[in-house]
Amino acid sequence: MSSLPLAVLILIFVVAAAAIWVAGISLSNQTDVLATRLHLGSALGGLVLLAVATNLPEIAIVVSASAAGNVGVAVGNILGGIAIQTVVLVVLDGFGVRGGKPLTYRAASLVLVLEGALVVAVLAVVIAGTQLPASLIVWRLTPAPVLIAVLWVVGLLLLQRAGRSLPWHEDGDAPDGQERPRGHRRHHVEQQATRKGTSTAKSAVFFGVAALVTLVAGVFLERSGDVIADHIGLSGVLFGATVLAAATSLPEVSTGINSVRNGDYQLAVSDIFGGNAFLPVLFLVGTLVSGQAILPHAENTDIYLTALAALLTLVYAAGLLFRPHRRIAGVGVDSLIVLVLYAAGIGGLIAIATS
Repeated sequence: MSSLPLAVLILIFVVAAAAIWVAGISLSNQTDVLATRLHLGSALGGLVLLAVATNLPEIAIVVSASAAGNVGVAVGNILGGIAIQTVVLVVLDGFGVRGGKPLTYRAASLVLVLEGALVVAVLAVVIAGTQLPASLIVWRLTPAPVLIAVLWVVGLLLLQRAGRSLPWHEDGDAPDGQERPRGHRRHHVEQQATRKGTSTAKSAVFFGVAALVTLVAGVFLERSGDVIADHIGLSGVLFGATVLAAATSLPEVSTGINSVRNGDYQLAVSDIFGGNAFLPVLFLVGTLVSGQAILPHAENTDIYLTALAALLTLVYAAGLLFRPHRRIAGVGVDSLIVLVLYAAGIGGLIAIATS
């Protein structure tokens, strides 16, 4: 693609992003249908299916970039994706939540706080993994990505247990929150599919087609984006952490707004936290594909993005505990803080990348 004009590259990038938007919505809907009909919604397999399905664009980009040796793009997309997907909650708070109370007031739940803690725990291992020697690799495996994957699975098991019951009042749900139980949007999507006569087999076919489109579009997005970054003189890390990460977060915006408008606030926050906890697991995929230790080669910008993502997650975890009532500029106080911190963080990222 390096020989193509910049205008053509931008067109390819925009078309690929649009394909991910459309296919991502279909993928999310079919995942809801399959998880409900196959009774996977509350099982570990269902959580894994949902995590993989909602992050297929990132999986495609990480595999494509790792195979091409563009480790910087892969790392930047993973860590930048966590930060910008957390900012998606600001969008959901401002454009999805109706009424006077902000998103974290409606969604307040100790289970969601635990999900946020899992994100921070995984990011702590990421930072520790950057300090290990690059030579510490056996059978295309390095300690940090393996530990991240194990921590993610253990975290899912604990969250599954917490989702069934917690030894707290109302099982950890705050009073005056969302009226219906978490996940009711998924049942609504399945009921709509039933009314339309969509069989489980047909839903599985739609899922497969949407997954294929998402994967192919993700490859084109990464390849065209990498060349665009070279054309405009933007580093791979900075491009991956901003423009590329924003493009791959488009399905989360659409499905998240759909969730909050249906009153499923907890599901919207859970989908974001769940996806963010899964993204660092892709370091294991990148290491296996590239055959080299990725985390020890992390740049200062990568570690910076990791810290920024952890900080933004902690702000929302605090919001879920303190449940702010006020809305400022159309969003909750915690969302406004996250937006300001992210803007300042990107300013710092630019300063680091250009120094």
